[in-house]
Amino acid sequence: MYDGIEDFLRGDNSIIPIRYSYKDIKKMTEQFKTKLGNGGYGSVFKGQLRSGRLVAIKLLDKGKSNGQDFINEVATIGRIHHVNVVHLIGFCVEGSKRALIYEFMPKGSLEKYIFSHIEEGYSLSCEKLYVISVGVARGIQYLHNGCNMKILHFDIKPHNILLDEDFNPKVSDFGLARLCPTDKSIVSLTAARGTIGYMAPELFYRNVGTISYKADVYSFGMLLMEMASRRKNLNALTQQSSQIYFPFWIYDQLHDGREVTIENDTEQEMKLAKKMMIVALWCIQTKPEDRPSMDKVLEMLEEEDGELPMPNKPYFCLQDEPVADVRDHNIDSSWTSYSTSVGDSKILT
Repeated sequence: MYDGIEDFLRGDNSIIPIRYSYKDIKKMTEQFKTKLGNGGYGSVFKGQLRSGRLVAIKLLDKGKSNGQDFINEVATIGRIHHVNVVHLIGFCVEGSKRALIYEFMPKGSLEKYIFSHIEEGYSLSCEKLYVISVGVARGIQYLHNGCNMKILHFDIKPHNILLDEDFNPKVSDFGLARLCPTDKSIVSLTAARGTIGYMAPELFYRNVGTISYKADVYSFGMLLMEMASRRKNLNALTQQSSQIYFPFWIYDQLHDGREVTIENDTEQEMKLAKKMMIVALWCIQTKPEDRPSMDKVLEMLEEEDGELPMPNKPYFCLQDEPVADVRDHNIDSSWTSYSTSVGDSKILT
C-alpha cells in the first residue's frame, strides 16, 4: 500500500500540495493537542503552519483506511482551488502514517446548522441557507465542468459541506471521488458508494440507469430538500405515515397547490424555501436522465422571477436486485467531513 502511494506521488507532477514529514505534523498540532472530531478512519486535529495559518489535519488511523482513499483525495482535491471547494494544503506519507492538511473551517459542517434548534445557537435563516445552497451548487458544478477531468464526488451530504468564518460553503471529503474524462459521462463501479439517504438509486439498483455525474445531482437534491425544510428527509418516528419520506409529502403538498409553512419563516423566506424544494424535486428524479445538470440547477436556483415548473413525482424503484456491496460513508461529528469513514454494508429491501 505504501509503495503504491509513493508510486502515485512520484508519477503525478500535477499534484500541488506540499509534502510534510510526520515530525512536522506533530509540531503543527502541538503533539495533537486539540482534537476537532472523529471519523471512522481517523481523527481531525487543529494545527498551525509556521506562517501562522490555522489548518485542520486529518490523521488516518493505521490499518483502517486504505491507500486508494488517500490517493483519491490527493488526486482530486490536490489539483484544484475553487472558492467553494475545501483547499488541500499538504499531506504526509511515512510508512503507515498518513495525514492530510486542509484549510481550517471555523464554523464546522453544515449539518449542525440544518438540524439544530434555535435555542442551541446554530440556527441560520432561510436566506442564509439559500445563499449557502447556491455556493454548494457552484462547487459541484466546478467539479463536474471546471476541470480538465470530471470529478464525481459520490458523497454530497450536510456533513461534507464545511463553512468558513463568513459561512461560505466548501465541498469537502473526496475519499470516494472518481475522476473521469470530460467526454465520458458514464462510470463503472464495482460497489455502490456514498451515504444511505443521499445515494442515487442507480448506485444500488441496476435497472434505474447508468452511473454518472447525475448521482451527485441526486445527492445535492436530497441535501437541498433538508436545507429548505430544516429537517431530515427520512423520519421513521413521524406519526403520519405519509410524512415518513418527506420529499414525497412535499411533492404532494406543492402539486396540490398547498403552501408548505415553516415555523418562524417570513413570507419571503417561504418563497425561497419553496423554490429550493422544487429544485430539489427536480434533482431527485428517480431516473438519471430526468435530472438536470448542475448548470441547470444553478440557473433554477438563481431564477428571480416566475414560478418554476413542477417535475414528475419521484418514485421508489424496488423491481431489481440491489448491488450487494455498498460503501456506506456515515459520520456524525460536525468536523468529520475532514475524516474519511468508509465501510461495507448491505442494502436491505
